[in-house]
Amino acid sequence: MQSKNQLVELPLFAEKQVTLVLKREDLLHPFISGNKYRKLKYNLLEANNSGHGTILTFGGAFSNHIEATSFAAKEKGFKSIGIIRGEELVDSWHKNTTLLKAHEDGMKFKFVSRDDYRRKEDSDFLADLTKEFGEFYLVPEGGTNTLAIKGCEEIITEDDKQFNFICSSVGTGGTVSGLINSSFPHQEVLGFSSLKGDFLKKDIDKLTNNIRWNLISDYHFGGYAKISQELIHFINEFKKYTNIPLDPIYTGKMMFGLFDMVRRDTFAKGTKVLAIHTGGLQGIAGMNSVLKKKKLPLLDI
Repeated sequence: MQSKNQLVELPLFAEKQVTLVLKREDLLHPFISGNKYRKLKYNLLEANNSGHGTILTFGGAFSNHIEATSFAAKEKGFKSIGIIRGEELVDSWHKNTTLLKAHEDGMKFKFVSRDDYRRKEDSDFLADLTKEFGEFYLVPEGGTNTLAIKGCEEIITEDDKQFNFICSSVGTGGTVSGLINSSFPHQEVLGFSSLKGDFLKKDIDKLTNNIRWNLISDYHFGGYAKISQELIHFINEFKKYTNIPLDPIYTGKMMFGLFDMVRRDTFAKGTKVLAIHTGGLQGIAGMNSVLKKKKLPLLDI
């Protein structure tokens, strides 16, 4: 399955003579959109080939990965278990749109403390989960592993050879690593970090041997799931003029960064940029509930 490329036609790009095209990975699937579709593809095949009947994974309360995994597991005939960060959600999870949808898709939850959640890669912790739930196929938090990267390598096609830059948001590093691996020799990949700190560069270095990439760390807006009125305004204006929705956690920040870089003449005239829309639109409803409590403007849905 392939997504479509959509030209972003706005005055800024005409003025700067830069071409920006958005690869609409968000349209791949109504519930397993974008990079989640790519990351789960080969993991679910491996789970089936290895005889597993249950998928277990990790995520936060508004995790796109949790919702995507629950639906994909149901679609492919697996049971699913979500280890969810935050004990405080035990009595209130049904008020959370992401978790409610995952539950409707058959996912069972185990809510753990933040300290326990940090142990998600510890063999002892995983052994305890096996005792509790039986054998399972483990998909890491965010879905990133070698099979996920293999799936993300399929995002770039021969038709994308015309572009000078490939751009993507970065969370765990799996998607951008796949893009780096499959990019053409004349292309540079720009990853826009949604997290605060430089640790992602080391993580990506471990996942790819290609050196034609750069991590942009100037547009995280304070860190993961952090958002400002400026970013809300940008996302709403972008949708108003292009009819393309952006999520506030990943793609919205990347696009804000790209606009700023174009405005500052980072790209030479005639440059062609392909930006990857990694989906995650289901998170808008959850973010709006947070913004509403803070009496901030809401994102258009």
